[in-house]
Amino acid sequence: MIVRTLESVVGTDRETVAETWTSRRLLLRRDGLGFSLHDTVVLAGTETTMWYRHHVEAVYCIEGNGELEDHQAGETHSLGPGTLYVLDGHERHTVRATTDLRMICVFDPPVTGRETHGDDGSFPLLAEDGTDRPGSTDA
Repeated sequence: MIVRTLESVVGTDRETVAETWTSRRLLLRRDGLGFSLHDTVVLAGTETTMWYRHHVEAVYCIEGNGELEDHQAGETHSLGPGTLYVLDGHERHTVRATTDLRMICVFDPPVTGRETHGDDGSFPLLAEDGTDRPGSTDA
């Protein structure tokens, strides 16, 4: 059994702070569950373009407002409490936060916690030691 609080994650190696977001990784690959679970805040007034070409991500908004642009479909969707989106086709997308957006995110495969977005907006596939896994740099 794993019992963990958000407060116990803040300020540790499970928290990643970027220019437009902060992600508190409640579950990581090292927890051995086959997925990772993140409590992420996208900062008000920011825009973040992402492309999880190696991961499927499910995102559930619990606070705030903004919009999601699906670059493949050319569609824009409103984001607010109770909205779920799943990047099951590895869609390139942009999140624009009108207010702080608090999202619960699930990644498969799980992240290690050391990933950072590359120039193309994607996370590499990392081994637990932080090195690239085979296939992580394929286009």
